[in-house]
Amino acid sequence: MREEEEKLLAEAARKARGNAWAPYSGFTVGAALLCADGTVCTGCNVESTSYSPSCCAERVAFYKAVSVGERKFAAIAIAGGEAGEEPSGFCPPCGVCRQVMAEFCAGDFPVILAGRGAERKTVTLAELLPLRFGPDNLLRE
Repeated sequence: MREEEEKLLAEAARKARGNAWAPYSGFTVGAALLCADGTVCTGCNVESTSYSPSCCAERVAFYKAVSVGERKFAAIAIAGGEAGEEPSGFCPPCGVCRQVMAEFCAGDFPVILAGRGAERKTVTLAELLPLRFGPDNLLRE
């Protein structure tokens, strides 16, 4: 993935944060998922008073993409931080979101963590979720 593509995806994630519904935690997250065909599906976190029905931005982006027929993905960018403030650091995906990524993506899937300003760090799904459970990563003797 070219640096310019990473930058644009990170910006789309930052923009998606603006739609987050996080009145309880005050922590807003945006995600931008690049599909293999070039389509970008964004997502934001949506909280509920009882928390467990809440959904993270990354899963919203994946579910949105799957709901319109997408099944192949090239990268995801994630930006998160206190509501109304620029991110002060990187916001890696939670364990549940990592497992959803593993359902659709191989270990080399790029995860772009968008920080303050133009700052970003790219890691792979395998780095975030080693020995993940999934069809391409079954342990065999």
